Amino acid sequence: MLRAESKIRARALQLLYAWDVTDALSLQVIAAGFSNLAGRMSKVIAAAELLAGNVVADVDRLDAEIGSAADNWRLERIGAVERNILRLAVYELHVRAVPPRVAIDEAIQLAHWFAGSKAPGFVNGVLDTIARRMGRL
Repeated sequence: MLRAESKIRARALQLLYAWDVTDALSLQVIAAGFSNLAGRMSKVIAAAELLAGNVVADVDRLDAEIGSAADNWRLERIGAVERNILRLAVYELHVRAVPPRVAIDEAIQLAHWFAGSKAPGFVNGVLDTIARRMGRL
């Protein structure tokens, strides 16, 4: 059984991915579509929309940080799933609502669920670099 926080992160990732690959849609429209699929606006989707909205509001700063920590990778060459996992985790590292190891571990778990076999190691490496630069590890 997944913890509510893990479900929220997974849904936030799905919202961010949809937002990232559909330039024309707002996050609110995407979240409404998720709600239609779920049958109603669940607490998980509402919390995920809030989390994803906070990430989107700060996306330029998050992307700059990710780009500087992802050695030999331009941000646009990082897969959309991995890019949004990193955005979500870096946002959580900045907000400090969860311990840094929890934010990193949750991001690695999302990479296991939603990305390729090499993604967890890549996500871990980038987040470790960012967390160390921030003095969080």
